[in-house]
Amino acid sequence: MPTPPMRVARERVAVVGSKPAMPVVGSSRCKVYWAHCDSSALTITAPHAATASVLAMGLGIENTALSPALTRMIGTVGAMVSFQEGSELLTELAGVTMDAKKVERTAEALGEEIAEDERCHTQPIDSLPLPQTLYLGMDGTGIPLRAEELVGRSGKQPDGSAKTGEVKLCAIWSAESCDEEGTPIRDQGSVTYSAALESACALDTAAKRSPFAERVWREATRRRFCQVSRTAVLGDGAAWIWNIAEEQFPEATQIVDRFHAKQHLSDLGKALYGPTHPRAAQWAERRKKELDSGKFPVLLTALRRQVSRSEEARRCLHYFQTNRHRMRYPEFHAQGLCTSTGVVEAGCKVAIGTRLKRAGMHWTVHGSNAIIALPCAKLSGRFQDFWERRTEQTAA
Repeated sequence: MPTPPMRVARERVAVVGSKPAMPVVGSSRCKVYWAHCDSSALTITAPHAATASVLAMGLGIENTALSPALTRMIGTVGAMVSFQEGSELLTELAGVTMDAKKVERTAEALGEEIAEDERCHTQPIDSLPLPQTLYLGMDGTGIPLRAEELVGRSGKQPDGSAKTGEVKLCAIWSAESCDEEGTPIRDQGSVTYSAALESACALDTAAKRSPFAERVWREATRRRFCQVSRTAVLGDGAAWIWNIAEEQFPEATQIVDRFHAKQHLSDLGKALYGPTHPRAAQWAERRKKELDSGKFPVLLTALRRQVSRSEEARRCLHYFQTNRHRMRYPEFHAQGLCTSTGVVEAGCKVAIGTRLKRAGMHWTVHGSNAIIALPCAKLSGRFQDFWERRTEQTAA
């Protein structure tokens, strides 16, 4: 049932003193009245009882002592620097004194709002032009977690344990122009990101996609990924990337990042001949030229010759055999397609690494996901849209 209109008896209104409110610059205190509604058990305050709810909602401080402008400022510093540095910046730039813990709580609360907003709003972005080709890249990067968050989590340590949790990131961009060598160049302002520390795995019998697969689908929907004439999915060769690509974008061209592929060859050369031996680099360079020129049978033959000498060679051979159709680099180059995930790796550094992988940081899953939502929204141009929706909801 709808909440009945608030009726405040005159005798129920009393002066209760002053309440602190924090605007963008400095602080202020105002004389307020309490007004209580018996039917809804609602208590509100205002300089005049008749305008109590209007004042609280208009200022955006009905549930907090922070003004919307200051909350937004905290979200901005929380997206970029540590909470302690954010506290210092607020003092330096706005004259607002706020301890690091308050900055943390406010930034995480705002990040939770943004994360929920991202889940709820998947309307296509019409403001960005629809190019001929769109690229979707996925990657993962580890962030340090608190000890209690690592219990039972598998990782890359010798005993199978983990020291980090993997944040998975999806990036979508266009690259319609090329440099002098014919290599596609990312279009300025075309990149959007979405990321979280969440699973990309789902059972074959599951009715729903994995949490990260759902995230990728939302971002693809916003960017109208499936509406362009040509699409490509890029990754480093991890199986979960291609599982998502094949399930959601079966028509997209799948491309293994060229530099990741070459790194496998460099690593194998060092494993075969030693990290500093000249033959290691010479052997790897010959294999890289075979890869670039499309001489895949020659490359595979060279790898097979080393399998008896090295377990690393066996793994490398399997990697190239499995991803052979994703490494047709001469063909991709002739079509004007990107073969590098540099945009995705830059996103991992800018959106995740520079904020969450600094010395001394250890995160909870919940806290990290809240903070990750902040830079992703800002870097993707979604922060202003979120704020407009938030303001409308507050004023409604």
